[in-house]
Amino acid sequence: MANIYQYQSANVRRTWLMFAAFFIVLAALGYAISAYYGDPSFLVFAIIFSIVYSFISYYASAGIALALARATPIERKDNPMLYNIVENLTIADGLPMPKLYVTPELQINAFATGRDPAHAAVAVTAGALQRLDKDELQGVLAHELSHVKNRDILVSTVAAILAGIIALVADVFLRSLFFGFGAGGRGRGNGQLQEEFFIVAIVLSILAPIGTMLIQLAISRRREALADASGALLTRYPEGLISALNKIGADEVPMRAAKDSTAHLWIDTPFKGKGTSWWHKAFMTHPPIEERIKALRDMAGLPAEGPDRG
Repeated sequence: MANIYQYQSANVRRTWLMFAAFFIVLAALGYAISAYYGDPSFLVFAIIFSIVYSFISYYASAGIALALARATPIERKDNPMLYNIVENLTIADGLPMPKLYVTPELQINAFATGRDPAHAAVAVTAGALQRLDKDELQGVLAHELSHVKNRDILVSTVAAILAGIIALVADVFLRSLFFGFGAGGRGRGNGQLQEEFFIVAIVLSILAPIGTMLIQLAISRRREALADASGALLTRYPEGLISALNKIGADEVPMRAAKDSTAHLWIDTPFKGKGTSWWHKAFMTHPPIEERIKALRDMAGLPAEGPDRG
């Protein structure tokens, strides 16, 4: 399991490098637009609005995600096995007991949400409860609890805040040009330098939201890889999660409540089966299942191919 610790550290470093890229893109966009206008007031307003809006969303995000998934809360008496697995894992990992929920979806899936370990919730689909055995379910739940312990929800929220700020700033600038508010610029540097800032601002306003979306997807994929490693470390039995991922990868049951805004929360993409759009296939929020299984086998020192428990 020593390789798992190294893998965790590497993923944490890469995630913070991606956040640095977010800030660089935002700083470059803000500088170019401010230089063109010569007046940063509209930028300040857009950034403050985005931060306030994201701050409110941060505290309400768990409830929204659970409502969108049509999740209902359960107690020990409702599903003793599920409750006991989570309780044992939280004790082993030093975490407070999260609230447990079950969704009516028949797809094999699960997600964790909440702004910190003290306000965490874990939701499991009915399909996961029906088609995963105890070891597999334990692997999935350890993965989700690792998201809680690793503060992945905080990471994804900060990424959403930064992406939202960049998209909003770019949108305000492009709309101001469309309505003629930015004609000629208002800065003191009129002339060739002003035209250069104008071109840079236009290019960044178009490309920056696309780039930040790709960075956000990369962060989501890193989070999943890190949670796989942390979950395997928690259970000391990576074969359980490997077997669960095999079943999840083979599952083609569509999810009726699949939403773009919450797709990154699930242990695997909820967009499956016939009718999945090319957009969801091109911009996946999760690494391919095959890569995740291979990484787990490599970290645990297991052979490349193993017996199929599914």
